[in-house]
Amino acid sequence: MRQITLSNGKVVVVDCLSCALTSGLIDPDGGVVYETEYFHAHQDVAYPIRGLIILASKRHIKSFDELSEDEKKDYITILSRIRQAQRDVLGIEYVYYFYNEDTTHHFHTWMVPRYEWMYEFGRSVESVRPVLLHARNEMNDEENVRAVMSAIQALSRELQRNVQA
Repeated sequence: MRQITLSNGKVVVVDCLSCALTSGLIDPDGGVVYETEYFHAHQDVAYPIRGLIILASKRHIKSFDELSEDEKKDYITILSRIRQAQRDVLGIEYVYYFYNEDTTHHFHTWMVPRYEWMYEFGRSVESVRPVLLHARNEMNDEENVRAVMSAIQALSRELQRNVQA
């Protein structure tokens, strides 16, 4: 079991945070952004950055090559749809994508948007960790949390609208 501090300050103890989120054991602040048979998209629960989305497999696997053919198709489709919604609804011009196999959680991709304020930490991938820590430690004020929640709802509405169209 691991103890994890969420962006809202709540501490949870779980074997796998991704399993807890995708199964509904833990509800991410703002709710689910989008969900398919194979994947679960939610605002990152550790860092209050508007539009920072985690796309997590519902199966507990570690690596991209463990995905079935149907999961691979679903993954690229939903990843692309979320990215388009980030651009169209939130005006996010650039996104960094990360996934690592040596995680204590299971397969998930971070979709980390780049905002102007982040450039004070640098312009490369090396700046991402300081950005995340800054967000966790300095951006939990009421105004930013409201902006994050609003972004979650806007992305969710856009993704649902595109499914129904």
